[in-house]
Amino acid sequence: MEGAVILLFGATGDLARRKLYPAIYSLYREGKLSDKFAVIGVARRSRTDEKFQDDVLESIREFARHKPESDETWSRFAEHFRYVSLDIHDVNAFKELRIVADGLDDRFGIGGNRLYYLALAPELFGDVSHNLKGGGLLDSEGWNRLVIEKPFGYDLASAEKLNEVIREVFREEDIYRIDHYLGKEMVQNIEVVRFTNAFFEPIWNNKYINNIQITLSETVGVEERGGYYDSAGALRDMGQNHMLQMVTMMAMEPPGVLHPEAVRDEKVKVLKSMRLYKDAADVRRNVVRGQYTSGSVKDKEVPGYRNEEKVNPESKTETYFAAKVYVDNFRWAGVPFYVRTGKRLPVKATEVVVEFKNVPDNVYLASKYSLQPNLLVFRVNPMEGIYVKFNAKAPGSDGAIQPVAMDFCQSSGVGINTPEAYERLLSDAIRGDSTYFTRWDEVSSAWRFVDVIADAWKESPDDLEFYRAGTWGPEGASKLLEAEGNRWWPVNGQRDEDTVRVCSEEAT
Repeated sequence: MEGAVILLFGATGDLARRKLYPAIYSLYREGKLSDKFAVIGVARRSRTDEKFQDDVLESIREFARHKPESDETWSRFAEHFRYVSLDIHDVNAFKELRIVADGLDDRFGIGGNRLYYLALAPELFGDVSHNLKGGGLLDSEGWNRLVIEKPFGYDLASAEKLNEVIREVFREEDIYRIDHYLGKEMVQNIEVVRFTNAFFEPIWNNKYINNIQITLSETVGVEERGGYYDSAGALRDMGQNHMLQMVTMMAMEPPGVLHPEAVRDEKVKVLKSMRLYKDAADVRRNVVRGQYTSGSVKDKEVPGYRNEEKVNPESKTETYFAAKVYVDNFRWAGVPFYVRTGKRLPVKATEVVVEFKNVPDNVYLASKYSLQPNLLVFRVNPMEGIYVKFNAKAPGSDGAIQPVAMDFCQSSGVGINTPEAYERLLSDAIRGDSTYFTRWDEVSSAWRFVDVIADAWKESPDDLEFYRAGTWGPEGASKLLEAEGNRWWPVNGQRDEDTVRVCSEEAT
């Protein structure tokens, strides 16, 4: 198993504490990370190795799937961690960092492989990349890979500038742009379900599918991120990356070969086939933006967005958006993809609903009963699984029809220790598997789509609807579907009351 020196910039930040250290520990405990590894935490603050290791231990105790079993187990793991305090603008500090990395490389027999994880603000990516080169860190014998977090730019122009700076140092194939949604078990399961089951592919097209709905709902507000969020908004924070990536997973063609680039090629084709909105009027017809006011979430009173900390009291930033998207290719022409995401909604859920076309109204039982359409639902979060809804005879009746549901509840099936997204993606980056990382042409194509919406909103800043916290968003989001005779389907925790469950999470 290949190892690496992992240089983690932003080592004292929230992402490292909540996700990255627990992920590294879980990989180690499950034998997916050999003893040939080291982690160098890099940040501005002064800190000893011992204090850094103590902080990592607290992080693992609080957030990891596996807890430290014994002092001996922990000591073996902790000896792989070192801390370096430096000014990321000082190239000489990077020369000192190289000495530490070389020492750990020799000690653990790693072979010169280096993974640079930048859990930093995007405007710092360029300086770090150039100083890694100037400090000699990229002269090691093994591979050098760069992992960068979103947001990757603020719009297409800023993303292009950022990419140009990074590409002056790193090759495209060595840049791993991470979107943690692509590491989620059920998101990766979408392509497996689609491409390994013969009864799906023949009907996965506009002849049989009426619409596809993608929901990423959050119950939380902006929390401590008010300053960042007020400059980004829901469209840039969730739409440009997570949301459009989910669309590509649902709409992509089967790749010709089992190779990361073949998968990413098909995703890019989807993004390039997405219909761009013509102008501000077209955006107004197809996209709804909203902002939450005060209300109640989970029986707790919460403030409105404009009253959140570090938020402009007259802010026009959207905390919710819904859109009708079309993929104009042979398979999907005419099928609307409805997407929505927002904060302070009733439940936390990430789900994809595939609504199939109903049987003709004048055929056999359909002429006698009001039949509901068949649904296939991918539940990504918080409950992982697949849900199928179909019509069947009501037991003991004289032929009455009722909707029934079958659940495959993956979270129940494999327990709470389902691998976290960051574990899978870190492992992939070390192995050199870029399948579930975003390539530059994916990023640029997504920005082209999003920029049209953002520019239209600049022209019409008052096209902002308000919704009470704890509700499902502004009225316009429902009208977006009702105009075509559709409706938003309930997501996890808000299921149809008239649907009989064939099996449940508790039964699996």
